[in-house]
Amino acid sequence: MNTLHWSVPLPAGYRRGDVLAFHGRDAEGVAEQVTPDSLRKAILQHGVPVLLDVSFGAKEALCRADIDGPLTKSMQDALHEVLNNILGLRIAPEPFAQLVADDPLMGPLVRANGSLRIVQSATPFEALTWAIIGQQINLPFAIALRRTFILQAGRRHSSGLWCYPQARDVAHLNLEELTVRKFSRAKAGTLLRLARLVHDGELSLALPATGDVTAVSQALLNVKGIGPWTVNYALLRGYGYADCSLHGDVAIRAALQKLLNESSKPDMARTELWLRQYAPHRTMAAAHLWASLQG
Repeated sequence: MNTLHWSVPLPAGYRRGDVLAFHGRDAEGVAEQVTPDSLRKAILQHGVPVLLDVSFGAKEALCRADIDGPLTKSMQDALHEVLNNILGLRIAPEPFAQLVADDPLMGPLVRANGSLRIVQSATPFEALTWAIIGQQINLPFAIALRRTFILQAGRRHSSGLWCYPQARDVAHLNLEELTVRKFSRAKAGTLLRLARLVHDGELSLALPATGDVTAVSQALLNVKGIGPWTVNYALLRGYGYADCSLHGDVAIRAALQKLLNESSKPDMARTELWLRQYAPHRTMAAAHLWASLQG
């Protein structure tokens, strides 16, 4: 085993509770474990099991990676990028806060929520598969299916935690192996279709150097079973894209109903139009709307 140590400065007002809540959703902790001041998450990097161990201080996060394999420069760089994802350090909250400072509706939400950040999955593939798993089912069931998915296709780190599977791990499954574990045929088919396209090199999840998401978005929409909501959620959780329009999200529409003090949820078309005023910061608008439903 190789071990890597480094520290990450944390911005003023950093809300580690949001990070711990996101990664601590599965109470059984098969792939992630949290305490009030630490996070442990197992991942596959370059096909090698890695345990990320993060301890939160007042101004920095102390990070350790226990790698069940060789430590290379490319591995080191990749782990730094993954950590920025899972700690929610991709999108700075200040530009949106400045945009809505005088907004009579969003301004008070932002001031109440403080330095809210978008916490991401470790990789775009993890974000995409989680979005597919969670489609049209309640959160507890989605978390249980995710756990099953990890135990079925993931690999175990020497610490005992399980690493979220990569595309090549999922591509070798068959439909029945998922459906017997309570995945619908449609959901299982979409997961396998995505994994095989990625594994076979027919679909790249990498963004171009410009960071333009257009090509990836269109390629994903061409995959049967993946629609606009899944793509936008994946852009948010997988890429840290700052301008995702989550108008198809039921919780976003419920939050907007609450914010506007109306008797029914606005439809998707009206929600999309309303969110458009916050471009190119619609991801943060969605984050604050979600947070408003939590009190």
